[in-house]
Amino acid sequence: MVDEKDALSKNWKFDGKNVALYAIKGRRSQMEDRYVIKTNIMNTGISLFAIFDGHGGEFAAEYATTHLMKNLTNKIIEVKKLLDEKTDATEDLKIFNSNTPDNLTPKMKTKIIKIEEHTPTKMKPTSSADDSVISLNKHKQDPLNLKKDITTLKNVDDEIINPSSYLQKDGNINFSKILIDEVLAADKLLIEAAKLTYDIAGSTALIVLVEGTTLFVANVGDSRGVMCDKKGNAIPLSFDHKPQQMREKKRIAEAGGFISFNGVWRVAGVLATSRALGDYPLKEKQFVIANPDVLTFDLSHHDPQFIILASDGLWDTFTNEEAIECIKRHIDDSFYGAQYLTIQSFNRGSLDNITVLVIKFPPIWSKESQVVDHGGSKY
Repeated sequence: MVDEKDALSKNWKFDGKNVALYAIKGRRSQMEDRYVIKTNIMNTGISLFAIFDGHGGEFAAEYATTHLMKNLTNKIIEVKKLLDEKTDATEDLKIFNSNTPDNLTPKMKTKIIKIEEHTPTKMKPTSSADDSVISLNKHKQDPLNLKKDITTLKNVDDEIINPSSYLQKDGNINFSKILIDEVLAADKLLIEAAKLTYDIAGSTALIVLVEGTTLFVANVGDSRGVMCDKKGNAIPLSFDHKPQQMREKKRIAEAGGFISFNGVWRVAGVLATSRALGDYPLKEKQFVIANPDVLTFDLSHHDPQFIILASDGLWDTFTNEEAIECIKRHIDDSFYGAQYLTIQSFNRGSLDNITVLVIKFPPIWSKESQVVDHGGSKY
């Protein structure tokens, strides 16, 4: 029998400027959900939010929180810097072309000479997982937090990606490609680490990137995002990856796998989601994959009131529309209604960990740096 006081008292919470989170262990024996909040990263104006729902243990969700999100952040900063340098160089050339040598100031002449004389050095391309250092113990104890024996896993990507490939001709950054590449690169390293420790854990991944008025949502698995637009409508930001879906069922069958019903539809009779990070026994023949779907939204068109990101512990008991209506009624409560919604999901009988993140608009958080995450942290 579940101790209700224990289930509700063991929680994580964050209450920031127009962004809040509430998470409980619920009726599970351990907390396998993780989250990340990073606003206005290094004053770039770019913000990241993520929910990771682990299964079969905490290993995969912790790895995603500490390594995937770190690598993704570093890649964004690197590409943004590259774009800024390219923009500055373009502006300098415009100045040069619009002035005769006699009209240039000494300072401008020096700058132009440097540009003309500069021969681009051959950039060492960075892989999508350069910063991943996996700490492993020879005795396989506490594999994510040991410092005595450190093994740096070699890059498992066959292709090294040049950061400049993410710069588009229209002067924008291809954030969708960055999200896809970083998720897949992290999954490869996670699988290598998991094999060394015989850890079969897996995790969903729901990552939201906001730049200006554009919202990018990368999804792997069945955590889910939903937006409340200016009219109060529930707009799905992601779609669950379930084994019984025609696309997923066909892919699994073509890989030689099968799905079966055991309470819910499961891959090989085991996993209730058809895409995940980790789960290396099911990755061998690609019965389960980590390829994210990435959706893009124009915030100036939707003019959202708020966004909800949550693990499936919520969605097992609430529809998108019900969750939106609940937050609309409790947006002025503590945690912008995230706490109320989480507790209501528990009261409706959710059997899982429940994590609810509410991102309120206007995006005050986009101008202030806030970094909060839980990867391996205890209650």
